[in-house]
Amino acid sequence: MATVIAFDFGTGSIGAAIGQDITKTARPLTAFKARDGIPDWQKIEKVLKEWQPDYLVVGLPLNMDGTEQPLTERAKKFANRLHGRFGYQVHLQDERLTTVEAKSHIFESGGYRALNKGHVDATSAVIILESWFDNQ
Repeated sequence: MATVIAFDFGTGSIGAAIGQDITKTARPLTAFKARDGIPDWQKIEKVLKEWQPDYLVVGLPLNMDGTEQPLTERAKKFANRLHGRFGYQVHLQDERLTTVEAKSHIFESGGYRALNKGHVDATSAVIILESWFDNQ
């Protein structure tokens, strides 16, 4: 069984989810505040030490036609930093529409008040991870 942590990269917040490849399911972990895309690396390290994942997945923001957007390069840089800092194998996963899907899931279960940014980002990370499992 492999444990995987996925990240939904954003410049102000980075959502995280954890899952495993047997059930191909994930659940929200947390959202890390970021300053212009730079998280508190110690907080990320703490989560990685606590959960000991086998590898990581980072959502790759693309335009609907599949072309790159300004955030695409920053998400790749974040993935490279995760690998460089912590030595994990990092996979990239197309994340088109995950935020829209996450907001829809949250709204259905908790209404408008449940739509706080951290919850949306962590739920987006769940969707990224589950779609990555589906593509394996």
